Amino acid sequence: MSTPISETFTQQLQQMRTDVLAQLRAQRGGKIGRAEAAAEAREHQSDDWAQADAERDLAFALEERESAELVAIDGALQRIADGSYGLCVDCGAGIATARLHASPTALRCVGCQEKTEKAQGHAPTPGY
Repeated sequence: MSTPISETFTQQLQQMRTDVLAQLRAQRGGKIGRAEAAAEAREHQSDDWAQADAERDLAFALEERESAELVAIDGALQRIADGSYGLCVDCGAGIATARLHASPTALRCVGCQEKTEKAQGHAPTPGY
């Protein structure tokens, strides 16, 4: 992948990383840590335990998804640094630039992604 294209994806990935970190901070009520956010949430819980459980589960799910997204972003930035960005981790073929623009953390070419999703019992993801 050429240097100008790598720089474009580096900038895009760094902005994504900044955005995800901002979302995590906002979910935690600013710059407070996970323990402080949990204590604060307990203080503001309503007496409706079912609603409180659902809210807690949603918060955990969102944080888990965003944490996984951070791992994927950091992995993509590492692949740019080591020169393997844009190459399919399964077959080694180049991943289409359009696919990388749509999903900058993509690990696989479309064909290998479809095979992976089939093997995992998932329907192919639209756009992959």
